[in-house]
Amino acid sequence: MSHNHEHTGRNLVLTVILNGVITIGQFTGGIISGSLALISDALHNLSDVISVVLAYLAHRIGLRPQNAKSTFGYKRAEILAAFINAISLIAISVYLMVEAGKRFLNPKEVDYIWMLGLGILGVFANGLSVLILHGNKEENLNIRAAYLHLIGDAMTSVAVIAGAVCIWLFQIYWIDPLVTVLISVYIFVHTFKILKESVGILMQFAPAAIDQNAIVSLLQEIPEIKSVHHIHLWQLDDDKVYFEAHLVLNSNHPVSETHHITENAKQLLNNR
Repeated sequence: MSHNHEHTGRNLVLTVILNGVITIGQFTGGIISGSLALISDALHNLSDVISVVLAYLAHRIGLRPQNAKSTFGYKRAEILAAFINAISLIAISVYLMVEAGKRFLNPKEVDYIWMLGLGILGVFANGLSVLILHGNKEENLNIRAAYLHLIGDAMTSVAVIAGAVCIWLFQIYWIDPLVTVLISVYIFVHTFKILKESVGILMQFAPAAIDQNAIVSLLQEIPEIKSVHHIHLWQLDDDKVYFEAHLVLNSNHPVSETHHITENAKQLLNNR
């Protein structure tokens, strides 16, 4: 398990370096060429650099053991990082859509050579980052958020290449803000899902995949249990689900017997 965590941390550092290089190149190329699509892709990459740095820091914090002050441990640090990343990406996507609207009204000539060259570089660097994190993407919401961001970067770089080709062949300069809008909408839609999931965990909502009525019905199959009240069902992170409830018994039992009843209830829930 320790080796796996070290491997994940190393992969996150590699993606930070790759995305940092492409971000600097795209910002420079966007300013020189006048391409809003390149600048929007650079901003997306910059947000990913920040998001992967946050993911790495949260990953390290999440490995800390529980103590007297933090009795549940530090796993929620990764959920908090995913939430912050989602908020920042949504803000960037809205900003880019506003800027694209201005560019639609006042189209500007764009140097397609810079767009094309840096778009190809973006596909290569982001594609390599996706491959690096591919094996870790199912570990938790934090890593999955960073992984989705990198896939989004690769796709936006493809969109930048398509825009550059259209400008090169047909001199259609409004394609530049159009690509920006498409990038922004893609970022917004996919990020909103992560935002919704992270908020649900931070607000301690019951997992959508678990039916509370089914849990109550299952517990009432135990002969000694009369009813189930005061149900609390929540997630600590995207792996650990906690459940507590007040079990009303059909008759009085010694404390030693009630222990066996609760253990039976735990086993029944875990098996189902």
